[in-house]
Amino acid sequence: MLFLDSSVPDEVTTIFDWGVVCGVTTNPLIIARELGAIDLETCIREIVARSTGPVSVELTTETPEAMLDEALGYHAWAPDRICIKVPFSEVGLQVIHKLAGREIATNATCMMNFSQLYLAALAGATYVSLFSGRIRDMGYEPGPIITETRAILDREGSPAKIIVGSIRHVADVVAALQHGAHIVTVPPAIIRKMIWNPRTESTIREFNEAWKNRSQKE
Repeated sequence: MLFLDSSVPDEVTTIFDWGVVCGVTTNPLIIARELGAIDLETCIREIVARSTGPVSVELTTETPEAMLDEALGYHAWAPDRICIKVPFSEVGLQVIHKLAGREIATNATCMMNFSQLYLAALAGATYVSLFSGRIRDMGYEPGPIITETRAILDREGSPAKIIVGSIRHVADVVAALQHGAHIVTVPPAIIRKMIWNPRTESTIREFNEAWKNRSQKE
């Protein structure tokens, strides 16, 4: 299963028209970098209108009270669609647990190892997000973490779903799915690379040219 990792409404419209993604993840860095001073609520409401499935919106406050208030504000924008993205920490676990008690979907984010994913799942997170590219930056592979986490979640009957993000190459998508990720959240540039293959293009050209030549002969 694939989610789209983007905060640009026009990209969301284009890629959802392909019928291959079923949710959206956003983050404050992408919104600040790609959309500048746009109002967050306006941006998220646009994304919700142009997509289907959960839309993850990340908290930026740092105390339990402020994070919970922020989460409830975001949730009110589209209660059936908004998933609260909670940065992993001691405070984050508290917030995840409280939101789970209110039956509000959460995406525990910024996690780098098995123990973090497992704790977030125990706290009640709907999704537990592993950052593949950033793990590789630290010098080790995310694959075994995905496999180990999936095995334990399945063994314990946990409803939490593993999202793998921080995707930098098509090979990252393939590896995450092969190791057992429930979902990979993919940036637009990478999902476009998943489409392309030079042999596919040359084959299509060959078939089209053959048909044109046949028509000309007739």
